[in-house]
Amino acid sequence: MTPASPRLSPLIVIAHRGASGLRPEHTLAAYSLAIDQGADFIEPDLVPTRDDVLVARHENNIADTTNVADHPEFASRKTTKTIDGQTMTGWFVEDFTLAELKTLRAKERLPKLRPTNTAYDGQFQIPTLAEIIALAKRRTVETGRTIGIYPETKHPTYFAKIGHPTDAKLVAELREAGWDSAKAPVFIQSFEVANLQRLHKMTKVRLIQLMAGEGAPADGAQPSYAAMITPAGLKAVAAYAYGIGPDKAMLWTDATPTTLVADAHAAGLRVHPWTYRTENYFEPTRFRRGSDPAAHGDIAAEIDAGLAQGIDGFFTDFPLYGSQARDRDQGTARAGVK
Repeated sequence: MTPASPRLSPLIVIAHRGASGLRPEHTLAAYSLAIDQGADFIEPDLVPTRDDVLVARHENNIADTTNVADHPEFASRKTTKTIDGQTMTGWFVEDFTLAELKTLRAKERLPKLRPTNTAYDGQFQIPTLAEIIALAKRRTVETGRTIGIYPETKHPTYFAKIGHPTDAKLVAELREAGWDSAKAPVFIQSFEVANLQRLHKMTKVRLIQLMAGEGAPADGAQPSYAAMITPAGLKAVAAYAYGIGPDKAMLWTDATPTTLVADAHAAGLRVHPWTYRTENYFEPTRFRRGSDPAAHGDIAAEIDAGLAQGIDGFFTDFPLYGSQARDRDQGTARAGVK
């Protein structure tokens, strides 16, 4: 089947926080399993420690993803902060040195939806960016496939304001790894705009502008994400970015495709939507199976529906389903079936 909008690049599978549907997210175990299951890229969200080491956590608040609450020596560090307009209470990465973080262990963030993953609670450390790069390079040799990384810079304006800027540190680590070109197996992503525009001047690595269905970039560089997906808005994004990473819901109005994929392609932008998950809780109504939020819906059909629109890659918590969809798509192309 020919996609509605022809792809601009070979289809890629991005393991969202690793194989996070099967292991606690942002652990070397989750990343390694994702590679075993055929992912092309592994995705670390990056936040800085107090001693400015980039580590992988989805949020700098680690209350829900580590056992920090079980460590009485860190009880006094529980605090309340406002980050990008959201007030939250917990323990924050920037208040810990790397050595202190390494005494903690990861745990499942969604235990009610993914109860079997709790069997791995307490087993894995918080990995550094350097450790993730080393894993990708080692597994590239072992598998004979190029394993890339797809880091997200989390809350860059917030971290810069508190004295922990991350852009230059990220570029330096990638450059040390030999990755500073458009051919490097790396994408850098951000929901903010200004830091991607800075990064565009600092590195030749491909950049992805993340977008949400509502709201606006936290740095205030654009009035809304809605303004950024107009033809004029996409043309402006293409001046600094290689592609966009929209919420997958932005590809649809109910069950009818929007024009986002075609519009982005017309601007020369690749489209990598997020995030395909099996649980009914995350599935659109038409792909749910049964009424239990934790039960699995038809993720394969949902991914295939996105592929039919011509997306160039996609994020998934379940990279085995993703790699199977990619291989089905490529197999159809090889067979010459239209």
